[in-house]
Amino acid sequence: MKFIDEAKIYVKAGDGGNGAATFRREKYIPMGGPDGGDGGKGGSIFAIADRNINTLIDFRYTRKFLAQRGENGRGADCYGAGGDDITLRVPVGTVISDCASGQIIADLDIHDKQVLIARGGKGGLGNIHFKSSVNRAPRKCTKGEAGEELELQLELKVLADVGLLGLPNAGKSTLIRAISAARPKVADYPFTTMHPNLGVVRVDDNKSFVVADVPGLIEGAADGAGLGIRFLKHLQRTRLLLHLVDLAPFDPEADPVHDAVAIVGELEKYSPELAAKPRWLVLNKLDLIPEDEREKRIKDFLKAYKKASGYNGEHFAITAINGGGCRQLTFRVYDALQEYMADQEPPAEEE
Repeated sequence: MKFIDEAKIYVKAGDGGNGAATFRREKYIPMGGPDGGDGGKGGSIFAIADRNINTLIDFRYTRKFLAQRGENGRGADCYGAGGDDITLRVPVGTVISDCASGQIIADLDIHDKQVLIARGGKGGLGNIHFKSSVNRAPRKCTKGEAGEELELQLELKVLADVGLLGLPNAGKSTLIRAISAARPKVADYPFTTMHPNLGVVRVDDNKSFVVADVPGLIEGAADGAGLGIRFLKHLQRTRLLLHLVDLAPFDPEADPVHDAVAIVGELEKYSPELAAKPRWLVLNKLDLIPEDEREKRIKDFLKAYKKASGYNGEHFAITAINGGGCRQLTFRVYDALQEYMADQEPPAEEE
């Protein structure tokens, strides 16, 4: 199934039915009085998060959603039936915003979370509501209210604990294949990954976390180069970023330090909040470096990278193609996520 993470739709809730202005007309009852019923309520439009859906492709081809109008009221105190509601099922992690104002209406980040996005109009009042001691034959009734109508932007931001960041062909897809059951495409050319992939990493029984692999960034991505930065939104919900660096690039003139610094710069241009997330260096493809040169290559890179960027975080050296160093990395990531969760828990109240 094609991965679609953005869609624009038009929703229109149902209008309320009109009230009726009628009078009771029966034999031998010359002055039956008003008996006009109310109009029915228009149908509303809801959105619900469904973990069984992972793309917005359904909204790429069906863009208009119109809820049913309420029926008009009738005589003999008959109220109009309400219009049927519409429920839109979207992937967990979908953000719904108003195109006109840009205001976020809902963030559906939990399975089965449901929100009202367009309210149906109230039904009009029949003339039975306007009778009084001084007005025994009211001919007044009201029309139903119009239902809300909106143009909405749907944006999917996948839910993951850890995000993989780096140049195309840095080995992100290979890493996610090595540590999880996910099987994204892997090849020896750039931009193999064309859409985000999720993998569940199981450290032990009942111990796991979710990793997101997004298409690689290149220098100038903030200005639209390559696939641009449109997929970085899928990293905004993560708690930790793993910055993969290819220590043995295919191009002999490539500078891993310059490339790594450029990726961080693109990240800061896109979102300072995303750039401020905890970020670890993962030095990959050690298998392509002679064994007696690996330690020196790592030390030289870290020295130059720290000087250029001021980085002072954790670093790991791995060989994703055969899983070398991956087990230690996943255990450390799991521990860091547990520490994060502990920091987020409110302090216990003193008795």
